[in-house]
Amino acid sequence: MHIYLASGNRHKQEEFAAILKDHRISIPSDAGIVFDPEETGKTFLENALLKARVLYESVKSPVIADDSGLCIDALGGEPGIYSARYGMKDGVQLEAQERNKLVLHRMEGVKNRSCRFVCCIVVMLDAHRFFTVQETCEGVIAISAHGEHGFGYDPIVYLPEIGKTVAELTAQEKNELSHRGKAGRIAAQLLRTVS
Repeated sequence: MHIYLASGNRHKQEEFAAILKDHRISIPSDAGIVFDPEETGKTFLENALLKARVLYESVKSPVIADDSGLCIDALGGEPGIYSARYGMKDGVQLEAQERNKLVLHRMEGVKNRSCRFVCCIVVMLDAHRFFTVQETCEGVIAISAHGEHGFGYDPIVYLPEIGKTVAELTAQEKNELSHRGKAGRIAAQLLRTVS
């Protein structure tokens, strides 16, 4: 099945393509579509559903959308749904490395470093049928950034059971352990039942 991913992020496209191997994954720009909906939801589900509906209206074919982020217990769940826009200055989005430095600064001296990545996926098959999946990847905020792989907050989320940050994982390890990998595998199983 050809599925459009409601994102302009090539890293996400690569991750979804690896997880949904039986499907062709395109992003809106592949079809010449400018896609930048305002995320006005108050939850990961609301934002994922909003993105799926907006893209479906443009392509009129199956769409997969996700909203994901990092939730840190000691920061009351921040950055949460604002993960990509966390710490904006004068309306300018911080680069990932700057966001990571901000989180590490805010977590200085904090004992409870527990956190989780959350991924909510919406698969919209047509205008009237969709399903959702939400998964997590539990970890702790590292003392400093480590690793060269992945993107976003990956260098500062340490997985105690593995002994590495997410950015130190291979692509295959990340797809097995990550919030997006877990949710994507469930979505792939559900897609097999409806295809």
